[in-house]
This record gives sequence, structure tokens and C-alpha cells, in this order.
Amino acid sequence: MIPTVFVVDDDAALREALVQLLEAAGLQVESHADGEAFLSAFQDDRPGCLLLDVAMPGMTGLEVQAELKRR
Repeated sequence: MIPTVFVVDDDAALREALVQLLEAAGLQVESHADGEAFLSAFQDDRPGCLLLDVAMPGMTGLEVQAELKRR
């Protein structure tokens, strides 16, 4: 399985810029507009790394990280 860079950011322009940059570098990228969307799509058997906005409205990046640790 190819590792994926997961981008989670509520700022659509920044999120899209990061996706374009990472894809141009040849990486597989999956983006989400908020923590809830990421967590609902998350599969713990998929390798990758997470670029997570810490200061999102609603569920913050730190809360997303805590939920991943809990799981």
C-alpha cells in the first residue's frame, strides 16, 4: 500500500495549495476540510502522515490528534 499524506485544514485555499505542492512532488494526497471528515474516513491500516491544522473551528487539530491516540 502506498503511503498517503493526509491534509486536514479548514482553509480551502491553503488546503488546495498544499495538495498541489505535495502531488507535484509525486506524493499521494488525501484532503479533508475538517477533523470530523478526516476521522470518519480514517482507516488505521493505511500508512501515511498527517498535516493537521491545529486551530480549526469545531474540532481542533489537537482534539483530532487526541482522538487518533484514543483509537
